[in-house]
Amino acid sequence: MADLTIPRLLRDSAVKYGESQAVADNGVTLTFAELADAALTVTRAALAQGIGAGDRVAIWAPNSHRWIVSALGVLSAGATVVPLNTRYRGAEARELMARTQTRALFVEQGFLGYDHLGALLASGPGAGAEDTELGDLRLIVDLSPSGGGQAASGSSGSSGWRQAVRLGWDEFLGSATAVSADDATRAADAVRPEDLSEIIFTSGTTGRAKGVMLAHGPGIELYTKYGQIWGLRPGDRYLISLPLFHTGGNKAGMIASLIHGVTMVPLPVFDTASALAVIERERITVMNGPPTIYYAILDSPERAKFDLSSLRVAATGAAVVPEILVERARNELPFKNFITAYGLTECYGTATMCRTSDSTETVARTNGAPLPRVELRVVDEGGQVAETGIPGEVLIRGGNLTRGYWQDPEATAAAIDTDGWLHTGDIGTLDAAGNLKITDRLKDLFIVGGFNVSPAEVEQVMARHPDILEVAVIGVPDARLGEVARAYVIPAHGKAPAERELIDWCRERLANFKVPRSIELVDALPRNASGKVLRRELRAQAG
Repeated sequence: MADLTIPRLLRDSAVKYGESQAVADNGVTLTFAELADAALTVTRAALAQGIGAGDRVAIWAPNSHRWIVSALGVLSAGATVVPLNTRYRGAEARELMARTQTRALFVEQGFLGYDHLGALLASGPGAGAEDTELGDLRLIVDLSPSGGGQAASGSSGSSGWRQAVRLGWDEFLGSATAVSADDATRAADAVRPEDLSEIIFTSGTTGRAKGVMLAHGPGIELYTKYGQIWGLRPGDRYLISLPLFHTGGNKAGMIASLIHGVTMVPLPVFDTASALAVIERERITVMNGPPTIYYAILDSPERAKFDLSSLRVAATGAAVVPEILVERARNELPFKNFITAYGLTECYGTATMCRTSDSTETVARTNGAPLPRVELRVVDEGGQVAETGIPGEVLIRGGNLTRGYWQDPEATAAAIDTDGWLHTGDIGTLDAAGNLKITDRLKDLFIVGGFNVSPAEVEQVMARHPDILEVAVIGVPDARLGEVARAYVIPAHGKAPAERELIDWCRERLANFKVPRSIELVDALPRNASGKVLRRELRAQAG
């Protein structure tokens, strides 16, 4: 991995793909050569502002060309990017910035009407403590299109931020003149494959968010193979709807595109109608995202009005994928290759994926086989390797594994054993061909009258009902049986199925103890940024 760094990848892509389009963002276009030049300007500006090797830089913004340019420029300065979820409120962002001793913040102030900087200030414990919490912060750059953004509550002299310089995007870029291109190039050349590229915080579905440490080299190596297997090719146009603050948008999106000469079309917010319009206008060929976005497209009454014929390859994952979704996507959408994959932030986002030669049945019923240099095991409760087809916890080992969690050796030791295996907390099976099928999270199983119930199994059955678009199942307390199943259902467009009808339908197809005792129709399910249903929120709602 001698040359596998993101700065080197960026430079190589500029040479290899040159005048081909690298980014198309709502009228703003950059060739690969222009993208490298734009990132170099950010590198020069970052160095001019005192941001360099080993510093942590937070990016709190939606998908855009400025996110891409900022991240690539900061990484080329030798700094580590700390991507922040756009759904975070001020206190959440502040906590993660404090934990990583963030030196700079790139923020799209006012995105979706939210006063990011005002909320960040307001979330502090008060004057006197603020300087300690964000005492490392030296620079704030506003990425909003206007350059100035929505005004923050408070002023630049507010307690705790006296040391931070606040600049608009153009002002920040203007400071690049203080550092030569040669000095910026030397900084980029000094980056090593083992250096940290990102600290990406987990969604926190099982507790306090943990900062997963990712390095330059392993991600490039992984997504070189990933793109080859998936079938990416120069000239493809990739709708990046998964957020760039997540490995799905960052690694499987941005990094894979740089490697394979693919045009990035960043989407700041997924809205079905606007996404369909972008697919038609930009002649999108590649998509990746959670099942919910494909359901939204398939169920949209507007779908027939748009030309989607350019779509060629797609992938989904980030959850247990309903078999019926794969069947519908392959039959009703023009994809030549629609695959499922599986991974976690701790393994750079991907561990297994289906191949182009896999049958519809394999794609629908499994998450594919491991990528090269990725090892996989399924073990029982005693830690012994489970037999083919027998469920157990999924373990992963290989070159794509994180070195651990940021400043959290206890959590690292709990997740990665002494033999180097990551204990994922996911339950799955392996078939005779080595394909993995994820069936559940360990913590999602519940017990009805002494019998284990897999929510995913019930969901797979219910998803085939013609009046159901999406469904999530949890266990809720029951005086007689301990727990029973409850289903939260998003009805198909124009449908309103009756609770008794759905329960009776389930009774014909499931053992009695698996059948939901109650069903609630909902407009949406609570999800994290990667599309996973937040069952803990459903459980809290159920009481």
